[in-house]
Amino acid sequence: MLMPPADRPAVLRYEPNGFRAVSPGKFVLCAVSAERIPLEELRYWSVERQEAYATPELATRRLLCPA
Repeated sequence: MLMPPADRPAVLRYEPNGFRAVSPGKFVLCAVSAERIPLEELRYWSVERQEAYATPELATRRLLCPA
C-alpha cells in the first residue's frame, strides 16, 4: 500500500551546513525520541551519524550516551 507524501518520512543526507532530500517526505524521526520532526522545523542533526534530533538536549544526550 502506498503512503501519501504527508505520511511518509523523508530520507535525508545530512551535511555540515544543511541537508538534502534523498527521498521526499514531510518529516524525519528523531534518533533518540522517535518524535516526528517536520522538515521546516529540523535544526539539529549529526553529519557523522546521519541522524536527526528534535531538540538540542536530545542531540547532547545522544552525543554523551551513544547507543
